[in-house]
Amino acid sequence: MFLKEQCQLSIHENENTMISSKFSEAQLEAAIIELLAKEGYPHILGETIERNPQEVLIKADLHAFLAKQYANDGITPGEIDSVIRQLETYSTADLYESNKAIMKLVSDGFLLKREDHDQKDLYVQLIDYSDLITFRKPKAGEVPEIVAEDMEAYNSGSNIFKMVNQLEIYGTETRIPDGILFINGLPLVVFEFKSAIRENTTIHDAYVQLAMRYKRDIPELFKFNSFCVISDGVNNKAGSFFAPYEFFYAWRKTDGSDLIEKDGIDSLYTMIKGLFNPLRLLDVIRNFVYLPDTSRRDEKILCRYPQYYAATKLYQNILLHMRPYGDGKGGTYFGATGCGKSFTMLFLSRLLMRSVDLASPTIVLITDRTDLDNQLSGLFTNAKGYIGDESVISVESRVHLRDLLKDRNSGGVFLTTIHKFTEDTELLTERSNVICISDEAHRSQVNLDQKVRVTEQGVKRTFGFAKYLHDSLPNATYVGFTGTPIEATLAVFGDPVDSYTMTESVVDEITVRIVYEGRAAKVLLDNSKLAEIEDYYARCADEGASDYAIEQSKKANLQMNAILGDPDRLKAVAKDFVDHYEARIEEGATVVGKAMFVASNRPIAYELYKEIIDLRPEWAEEKICADGEILSEQEKQQIKPMERIKMVMTRDKDDEQALYDLLGTKEYRRDLDLQFKTSKSNFKIAILVDMWLTGFDVPFLDSMYIDKPVKRHNLIQTISRVNRKYQDKQKGLIIDYIGIKKQMNLALAHYSKSDSSNIEEIKHSIVIVKDHLDLMQAIFHNFDSRLYFTGEPLAQLHCLNMAVEFIQLTEELEKRFMFLAKRLKVAYDICVGSDEFIQNERDYLHFYMAIRSIIFKLTRGSAPDFTQMNTKVHKMIAEALQSDGVEEIYKMGQGNTSEIDIFDPEYLAKIEKIKLPNTKIKLLQKLLAKVLDEFKKVNRFKGIEFSKQFKSLVDKYNDRSEQDVLRSEVLEEFTDEIIDLYHAIKKEKDSFAELGIDFEEKAFYDILKALTIKYDFEYPEDKLLELSKKVKVIVDDKARYTDWSRRNDIKAELKVDLIILLADNGYPPIDRDEVYKEIFEQAENFKKYQST
Repeated sequence: MFLKEQCQLSIHENENTMISSKFSEAQLEAAIIELLAKEGYPHILGETIERNPQEVLIKADLHAFLAKQYANDGITPGEIDSVIRQLETYSTADLYESNKAIMKLVSDGFLLKREDHDQKDLYVQLIDYSDLITFRKPKAGEVPEIVAEDMEAYNSGSNIFKMVNQLEIYGTETRIPDGILFINGLPLVVFEFKSAIRENTTIHDAYVQLAMRYKRDIPELFKFNSFCVISDGVNNKAGSFFAPYEFFYAWRKTDGSDLIEKDGIDSLYTMIKGLFNPLRLLDVIRNFVYLPDTSRRDEKILCRYPQYYAATKLYQNILLHMRPYGDGKGGTYFGATGCGKSFTMLFLSRLLMRSVDLASPTIVLITDRTDLDNQLSGLFTNAKGYIGDESVISVESRVHLRDLLKDRNSGGVFLTTIHKFTEDTELLTERSNVICISDEAHRSQVNLDQKVRVTEQGVKRTFGFAKYLHDSLPNATYVGFTGTPIEATLAVFGDPVDSYTMTESVVDEITVRIVYEGRAAKVLLDNSKLAEIEDYYARCADEGASDYAIEQSKKANLQMNAILGDPDRLKAVAKDFVDHYEARIEEGATVVGKAMFVASNRPIAYELYKEIIDLRPEWAEEKICADGEILSEQEKQQIKPMERIKMVMTRDKDDEQALYDLLGTKEYRRDLDLQFKTSKSNFKIAILVDMWLTGFDVPFLDSMYIDKPVKRHNLIQTISRVNRKYQDKQKGLIIDYIGIKKQMNLALAHYSKSDSSNIEEIKHSIVIVKDHLDLMQAIFHNFDSRLYFTGEPLAQLHCLNMAVEFIQLTEELEKRFMFLAKRLKVAYDICVGSDEFIQNERDYLHFYMAIRSIIFKLTRGSAPDFTQMNTKVHKMIAEALQSDGVEEIYKMGQGNTSEIDIFDPEYLAKIEKIKLPNTKIKLLQKLLAKVLDEFKKVNRFKGIEFSKQFKSLVDKYNDRSEQDVLRSEVLEEFTDEIIDLYHAIKKEKDSFAELGIDFEEKAFYDILKALTIKYDFEYPEDKLLELSKKVKVIVDDKARYTDWSRRNDIKAELKVDLIILLADNGYPPIDRDEVYKEIFEQAENFKKYQST
């Protein structure tokens, strides 16, 4: 294939090969263009398209498409021009709202008011969707209205596809996106590429280019954007233009039937053949880009590939099984917990509601818990326009639902809980165009069993909630969404239609990997009890157990509780838990210290709680937040004082008084919910029995201790509490005190063979740590570290500083060390509680981590592990830095530096006292970088000039030959050059006074002066000074509006005023766009920092 051939070429090239043979961005662009051409998207060079350079529409294509598509309706050129004018009138001042309005036109079409008012309104779609699911024609009011006033192409339907590159777009600055996919003249997909073989660039750089540079300079393009693609050939992701980088995802299946998802370069092929199959692309643009009715933030959701395939497959399956001709089993979707099933339901609801075949069905969305109902209600009630029905209602009661369904023949989306279907057996509706979508369909929604109770009034038969639901809606079609399907689920909802496993979710970076640590042997005082526990667990974990079977297990349950609740065992569990938890906290191995402990029952949970408090009484003391946390004013209002550890369970009327008081009311538990979901709250440890084990999402939760037999289908839900994605969270840890490993693997294998190997054991992390300690030892083979471990405190500090100096000998050595140290820390965070390490290994690990943290501080300002180290090393790092008198220096870049004058001579003098040359150079580089940052806030133009000089110096230093690495004169020369540049910047900073102007006028003076040099013309110095002052007056006039830099009208006025001013003052008519650009960017930059 072209792409693979290009990559191989770059790998096998020799040193004499010309630079053009490397796999550059241009060649990646060419490869993707070729792949798209095979899918039916012809390549067009941007320079060959006739258009005004400010325009982003290909008007000729849009005109041709509409003329041909609606020729039989007699659409006129004037009416087509009206449509194009309407599209162009949307403003970029509120880019999100304009994009939202245009996307509505693209996906749902609009009604065109005809020039001839006697003609009926014409329903117009900007894209031909005739090969997709047939949607019903919207009524007046459902879609916008537009009022009409007095090439080579591949066709899918009548559509005109073009893949365009090298298209210059004029905005506040000229930009050339790497690729734009046009459909009927609309620029719907934007591509940005980076080279796969350049280590210092990533697809994140492509994202920043889109989200920052292009958004600022050519916002007009993104009025029409459906989604964006960022790629380096190996990493390929798609996402909404308004989405954060974390919400760009790969498309790793071609048609939804692939057995194995593709990674690396192969994932580029799956994206092109999958997402960019022409029909599938039209489907995604029309149905799978969600914009809410209202939003406080710029929210736009592009579906992920599992959501697309699940929704489309379920839709087709519902058509096959819908009553009255089918069996009413619409199918089951198995999606890993945390994979976005709510949005899959939303996408499916749109397909169902708008389908001609289903004639506006009524959709009933059912959950089994109020909090899940609230989550779905919030999503669906804000998606009425997207779904295509204004009646999206959260149902208050069964009576309410009956009233809503009465006399209704179609339409409506109603959200309810299964518990509202009580023993009221009155029929709700016999209609067959009702579709029930069940969330978490593995629990009460499959409960069809009969129960018999003998009372004083006689024998009474009752049934499960699901029985009443099915009797109330006998002809409905039922669809089940679940993270853990059991046989009963399939019996009610039908066979699995599609699935998305935990393994896939981890690979797609939607969830994090789960790591298992077994500690049962540590707390079992009698090892013979382990067999009893496993036997019991095997019986208890059988899925689909009937009430009768559960009754039969009560004797075994009593025996089990006697084992788990043994006082000596609970003491051992409490001590091990406290030691393990505190070790993770001390080593910074947990994100924010949140942990759940799952106990077998309420009495055991209470006894465990008391044992823990006996060991750590301070954990029962109320605090506003954890020690060391700093709260904002808003956080002080939100966070309530709480103990570190709490029990979360409902009260029982027979509870002893102390326990009854501890558990609190329903309102109190609601507070616990909120505080546990707040990262800075002092409430860190929740002891649970049943609550919070399903559907309770805390992204920063990364530790779960399990001391309870959990049924197989509930086990997956339970351990999935720790797999949510969160910043800096690498993995979730399951600590097992009861021996669930075998059952967990069986459960995972039952739902997906690939998931059976997805749970990583802690021993893997132990192996990684030991391997990396060996690699580190090889790096330090020629370094004598004995003083760190055996010397007095001052000798230890000296050894630490010398180790830092040793690692900085070359840039290559420093990079290798930092890479290995990061991997070592990530692995150690997982297995920190293990007994597999001897103290000597832990000591060396902390030695390496200390070096990493100091180097990180010297180069970047804030070490990732500085607050995540054990107390001894934490203190040692601080002392190591302070011992050379550079405590202020390493604080640069942290917090508010406004109190420090970095141009103070004493500041530089402190650095010059440092004896270690490599450390001194690092600190000087850091100081100069900070100086440049501060200077650019005042004078952006000159700051950029100085930055280029600085980069040149650093590149020269990093490229020095091996024989110069240890030569002191080379290090001294570089040190002197940095100090000279520092003094030059300091002198420039104060130079405005000599010219008789202020520092802001000096910035404009520098711009105008530089252009006289660049274009080689004379302009009198006195006139230049006066012109600089006049420029400042104009800028100040425009900048008095708070949003001036975002308003196109004010920017246009500024440009016109500057052109007139320059002309009036005889400044030569050079490239005035360049003058305006430099002055605007300087003004925007200065005003931004002046206001902070």
